[in-house]
Amino acid sequence: MKVLIHICCGSCAIYPVKSLRDDGMEVMGFFYRHNIHPYTECLKRQETLQNYADQIDLRLIHQDGYDLEGFIQNVVYREADRCRYCYHDRLRSTALLAKRGKFDYFTTTLLYSKFQNHELVKITGESIAKSIGVDFLYQDFRTGWKEGVQTSKDLGMYRQQYCGCIYSEKERFYKG
Repeated sequence: MKVLIHICCGSCAIYPVKSLRDDGMEVMGFFYRHNIHPYTECLKRQETLQNYADQIDLRLIHQDGYDLEGFIQNVVYREADRCRYCYHDRLRSTALLAKRGKFDYFTTTLLYSKFQNHELVKITGESIAKSIGVDFLYQDFRTGWKEGVQTSKDLGMYRQQYCGCIYSEKERFYKG
């Protein structure tokens, strides 16, 4: 079975990719960029992911361009509900690639993070699966949270401290 996994960063890919491979899946990664701010952060995440992918022989698709403006335009005036849009856009992009590439499933490393709205990610993935016509593979990767964190530290990987969007960057640094 072939699965395309949306990957937000290298450290979040560790456990999900291992788990899927342990389940006998053929895994390919997809790095989505439009929501990550600033651009230098996007490049750090992409480089870290590519280095890790090279180490574990993981094929990657990198999203073209950097449409931060499009991302912001789609969440402006809905900042409190921005994650809903962001999950949908990333998972829809992944599902469309999975369908085009004749993958059996698509999934996401968002299901690994204990900081994401897990139920909303699951519901969004399942809804997109129905509309696009490729199955969403739900797996609660949070069970491997500690293992993934420790492995990323052991490998000396860059570990970001916010989800990636400009709003979460503000929440990380601005305490006013």
